[in-house]
Amino acid sequence: MGLHPTSTGKVRDLFDLGDRLLIVACDRISAYDVVLDDLIPGKGAILTRMSVEWCRILAGIVPHHVISTDPSDFPPPFDREPALPGRSMLVHKARRLDVECIVRGYLAGSAWREYQQTESVSGLRLPAGLRCAERLAHPIFTPSTKAVGGHDMNLEPEEFRRLVGGDVAARLAAVSVALYEHAARQALERGIIIADTKFEFGFQGDRLLLIDEVLSPDSSRFWAADACQTGRVPQSFDKQDLRDWLDASGWNHAPPPPRLPAEVVRRTAERYGEALRRLFPLAAVELLGKETA
Repeated sequence: MGLHPTSTGKVRDLFDLGDRLLIVACDRISAYDVVLDDLIPGKGAILTRMSVEWCRILAGIVPHHVISTDPSDFPPPFDREPALPGRSMLVHKARRLDVECIVRGYLAGSAWREYQQTESVSGLRLPAGLRCAERLAHPIFTPSTKAVGGHDMNLEPEEFRRLVGGDVAARLAAVSVALYEHAARQALERGIIIADTKFEFGFQGDRLLLIDEVLSPDSSRFWAADACQTGRVPQSFDKQDLRDWLDASGWNHAPPPPRLPAEVVRRTAERYGEALRRLFPLAAVELLGKETA
């Protein structure tokens, strides 16, 4: 792509268009906060399509920032850039809140590790005796900071209220849980458990907007419902296979990362594609057909 982004993230390029932004999801992939040298074919398009589909489904709960994914709606010269179709979103610019709004419906990942030590997650006390991958009685809201560099830090309820303000904190918690519950019901009907996910929000004036990626394999933990068993870690529809290979390679999680074998790239691409197929089969037929043509 011959255009030069205003800023570049781990897996997205951002173009500032005044009161709007153009977000381009690339095929880059990161692990342990390091961007790898290998690309995952089709990843950016899959994540974009999934986010747009979820924004459409969840728009009745909170408005989102997406204006259009049709390049004919983009201003010049972006409307003629051949690399943009399928992986780009024209969105409203918003004042981003520098927090990640994490909702957990199951005990997994870092929450499971914390629970084993303290029987709590982000300051929230949970019942004793819970097991890995166990469904929680109610989804819990466990926000974190959004670090520009380094690792995000979990926020206990009082810290979160101090950071964003009491009224905003209460609103973000309520909206985040409502989004998760609605999406989890929809996904379960399609054979997918959403174990946990993270949302990001911003303000357009006084209007709260759902921004960034939404319920993608990069921001969520998706499990196959028919393969989920309490007490065992289910395989996720994400980059876990890639992480497992990196761990087995002996890499110390510092740059430079090792090159990925072609088989690991292929399996990772297939996991992302399978998530889209299960959740949005019609979108997958359209998108993956184009991606593999």
